[in-house]
Amino acid sequence: MKNSIDKEFSFYSLFKFALPTIVMIVFMSLYTIVDGLFVSRFVGTTALSAVNIVYPIYNVIIAIGLMFATGGSAVIAKKMGEGESQAARENFSLIVLVGVMIGLIILVVGIAFIKPLVVLLGANEAVLQLCLDYGRTFLFFTPLAILQMLFQCFFVTAGKPELGLVMTIVGGCTNIVLDYIFIVPMQMGIVGAAIATGIGITIPAVFGMLYFTFLRKGTLYFVKPKLDKKVLWDSCFNGSSEMVSNIALAVVTFLYNIIMMKYLGENGVAAITIMLYAQFLLNAVFMGFSMGVSPIISFNYGSQNIIQIKKIFRYCITFIVVSSIISYAVATLSAPLLVQLFVPKNSVVYNITIEKFYIFSINFLFAGINIFTSAMFTAFSNGRVSAIVSFMRTFVFITAGLIILPLIWGIEGVWYAMTIAEFLAMIMCIIYLAVFRKDYHYA
Repeated sequence: MKNSIDKEFSFYSLFKFALPTIVMIVFMSLYTIVDGLFVSRFVGTTALSAVNIVYPIYNVIIAIGLMFATGGSAVIAKKMGEGESQAARENFSLIVLVGVMIGLIILVVGIAFIKPLVVLLGANEAVLQLCLDYGRTFLFFTPLAILQMLFQCFFVTAGKPELGLVMTIVGGCTNIVLDYIFIVPMQMGIVGAAIATGIGITIPAVFGMLYFTFLRKGTLYFVKPKLDKKVLWDSCFNGSSEMVSNIALAVVTFLYNIIMMKYLGENGVAAITIMLYAQFLLNAVFMGFSMGVSPIISFNYGSQNIIQIKKIFRYCITFIVVSSIISYAVATLSAPLLVQLFVPKNSVVYNITIEKFYIFSINFLFAGINIFTSAMFTAFSNGRVSAIVSFMRTFVFITAGLIILPLIWGIEGVWYAMTIAEFLAMIMCIIYLAVFRKDYHYA
């Protein structure tokens, strides 16, 4: 059976193929934010603090899942393009098996060391028990969380991005509904929130297992896996940039919180949190598009369809440039409405956020090309360049900016740090795109 990524793409058909993944990632961003709002309003701000303290553990789980998902997708799509369908299925089955095994290890180790872990992450006596309740409950869903990330990417690789979208929406809506049921009428508190999130994750994970086990007419389904250390290494190496991005996010958020607390106290922390939520939501468009087109790039690279690679690259750059301008416009025009979702108008936090949001939002003009460049080199199985781009963008440039700029400009430096970091990353990406254009024939 022919895979839907094995065809000639126009700009419209490429966008149509990537659209379900874009909507999926945007929707995931939205229901993550809604999840936090439920906890904050119905359990309390202390409970929300506990969720945020435990969040780095969740971040690591997602990082591992994304590493295997994006890196493995590039390996598998390339083999499909080379005509090695059976090898692609064996590699796919191996990656899923290893993902589940790693999830089980994290579950056991996490449960055993949960108390010292949350204390290390900053839990004090006021939130310690809440952190333990939430962490222990959520950790039981670890293997399923990794499966969810794997299947979201592999549905795209299998040419069925709409299935990943539908399952994400079903899982997300279930999460939101159960948040209300468990937290409000049933009064289950933070444990209810963790169970609701876990069930929302379970739905796409179980569906993916059933789909790839019993529906064997497509190009990708479970077969008996063969141990191939090179495939595992290539998957980890190719997907390392995505793992770096997620881990760096936790570190950068931690730095932002420390610096804002120093200069503006809790109001400053709240203001930067709102901005980071906005960034998470708007960057989801670039992330979804990049994830959606990556298997197509990998497939055509594997089949050495140079003409198609050039066309796809041109279409992608066009989309990124246009959507970057639109994202910046949306961010600036909707800033008052966006901020009011979190805090009352004319409150101290509202005034701080609105005043500086226009500076912060300039980063959206540069972020798109950076996210796409990292994903594209992952698709070409060049994990080294992808990891460098991701590490410099999400960690080195922003960390350096947060440390150096406040020493020069005081609090003003904090607001410019993200924009300057994305601009420097864009310059680096343009250089890499120029250097490797003949190696991969995209320009």
